[in-house]
Amino acid sequence: MSSLPPNVHISTHPCLQAKLSQLRSASTTARDVKTLINEITLILGTEALASALTSSPGPTDTTPLGFSYPTTHLSPSTISLVPILRSGLSMVDPLSSLLPHPPPIHHLGLFREPSTLLPVEYYNNLPNHLSSSSSSSEKTPDLTIVLDPVIATGGTSAAAIQTLKEWGTKRILVLSILGAKPGVELAANEWPEGTEIWLAGLDAELTERGMLKPGMGDVGDRLFLTIGK
Repeated sequence: MSSLPPNVHISTHPCLQAKLSQLRSASTTARDVKTLINEITLILGTEALASALTSSPGPTDTTPLGFSYPTTHLSPSTISLVPILRSGLSMVDPLSSLLPHPPPIHHLGLFREPSTLLPVEYYNNLPNHLSSSSSSSEKTPDLTIVLDPVIATGGTSAAAIQTLKEWGTKRILVLSILGAKPGVELAANEWPEGTEIWLAGLDAELTERGMLKPGMGDVGDRLFLTIGK
């Protein structure tokens, strides 16, 4: 597979690759799909956050035995999670568990119009996304982490990146379990200087319906038992 944009990163972790292979299987149950997404997100999130965050000594604290020690401060200090509804919700808990403090969680609802495969936004609860007013006490974060298990055509990811850029976030980290090369390239080029994309795996092509090939099916349907709805 030819080279990818420099802001795209594919994990080579052996355990992650083995779990992705299990997730692809049609025989994997909904319960196991949820578990595998949780585990893959933990591994992928650990790698991505190691690249996106830095640590420095913080204030002094005391252990239960009375010894002093320097705490650790993470930078950037303001981080928000933005899962893409609905399947992005499955990645929220494992990613949140990696951070030392609970992050604000905002939501974007986007779907692909079936005939054009173009993204349509149906829900947005970003604070002040309709106004540039600074009266709110909640400021836009230094780092926004987008959670979406699949990047297919890339339209949804590109639309989310553009929305978050206009919202005012300084940097975007996109975590996806699987992507198609054309869609990943489209998303990576939406705001390359402000966006990093991390994936567990990459497929070379899409079907005519915009599904990854070989892919792992519709993750939302597999999670929420709505296949054939």
